[in-house]
Amino acid sequence: MNQPSATEKSSDLLRQLPSVHQLLSAPELVDATAKFGHSLLREAIRSCLDSWRTRLRQGESMDIKPTPELLAGEILNLLEYRQQTTIRRVINATGILLHTGLGRAPLSSAAVDAVVQATGYCNVELDLETGERTKRHEILQDDLCALTGAEAAMVVNNNAGATGLVLATFAMGRELIVSHGELIEIGGGFRLPEVFQAYGAQLRAVGTTNRTRVADYEAAINERTGAIMAVHTSNYRVVGFTQQPQLSQLVELARDRDFPVIHDLGSGALVDFHSSSENSSNETNEPLVRDSVEQGAGLVLFSGDKLLGGPQAGIIVGKRHLVEQLAKHPMSRALRVDKLTLAALQATLAIYRRGESDPSAYDAIPFLRMLRTSNEQLEARAQNIAKRLSGVAMNWKAETAPSEAYAGGGSLPGNKLESWAIVLQPTSEDADVEQLAQRLRTAQPAVMGRIHRGELHFDLRGVLPSEDDSLGEAIVHSIVTDAAQV
Repeated sequence: MNQPSATEKSSDLLRQLPSVHQLLSAPELVDATAKFGHSLLREAIRSCLDSWRTRLRQGESMDIKPTPELLAGEILNLLEYRQQTTIRRVINATGILLHTGLGRAPLSSAAVDAVVQATGYCNVELDLETGERTKRHEILQDDLCALTGAEAAMVVNNNAGATGLVLATFAMGRELIVSHGELIEIGGGFRLPEVFQAYGAQLRAVGTTNRTRVADYEAAINERTGAIMAVHTSNYRVVGFTQQPQLSQLVELARDRDFPVIHDLGSGALVDFHSSSENSSNETNEPLVRDSVEQGAGLVLFSGDKLLGGPQAGIIVGKRHLVEQLAKHPMSRALRVDKLTLAALQATLAIYRRGESDPSAYDAIPFLRMLRTSNEQLEARAQNIAKRLSGVAMNWKAETAPSEAYAGGGSLPGNKLESWAIVLQPTSEDADVEQLAQRLRTAQPAVMGRIHRGELHFDLRGVLPSEDDSLGEAIVHSIVTDAAQV
């Protein structure tokens, strides 16, 4: 008797595939409806069935039959995988404090409380005393002006949005003078010349990559000049045979002219990181927003979720008449921030106001606390966690080691921060570093470490002390689970 061909086998298996309705009624998937929702479950079933049909029609050899039980297991795995894409808590043990993939700066507890308060109705555009309508961009103006010395301020969705609004307002159809050495590429592969072009500004690059003089700017000024923009290279540094004019020199050059000098700080620092952290040096210290204002910049742009330690936002401070022009531009409506961002940023700025008289108040902002934590404290915490792991780390050796952390997020480039890490070294062939790292990433809470030379490192500079127990428990659980499946 002839054996059935591969095509006949595939056709037979196609006919054996259960229907969507049958799988919805499968005992193994009964609880999935309550956990994931009927629509998501139905979508996962269809996706699984479509995958099987495609493989069978392409003649792929199958040693197993698509039974309802087998398909139910695949569907549950697919649903669990998709759950990993939902926003959830992650313990950041990578050593990158402002990790873009992990949402950059963690919010302070005060900011979190403020967000919760703002989730219902709130006075985002209403003066409760007079009952009159207000403008949301003015909510944070007093705090930002007090902290930076500026005349006026406004907040948009992010610093790229702030840059776009400024360009559209002052440089659309006009020339924008920028040094060659400041034409940087920002995150996501976006390059400033392309950004300028997108907003209708005509780039007038001056000087060279490493040396630009005041005379270069002066020679480029003409009747079509819309603005001079100085861009702080916050995500890299140029050293050696270099020259760039002081911001104050550019301000003096533009004095009595009809265009502004704009300083795009990118990361933006409100406090002196040299005095706030034992880990930062004068050479790698960031320029302060207040200094840019005092030097006379018309507008200063910076981020809310980087060195400031708040929510994602683009903050603009500067001369009142310039900020007012920005607020009137139609784009400002499209770039405005929501009430939750305003609430979180206001609470963060309130901490800075307190920090002016009591520097210890800065510890309420997680990012600043991470910078200010002593290396001795990190070493002690690492030893405590490693000691806990040493008794349960089957197939692994748990040790502590000096480490290097970074601010990240395109901030404080090259500024290494001394740190300590827990290091897991595999001691048998059954210990798989990649597998353990993946298991920790999908844990609850998720844990992100870094793999280095075949070892798994958990840097504590970006881990708050309140997270130490959760970190230890997650590692223990993942190790034990991993060992049980070997």
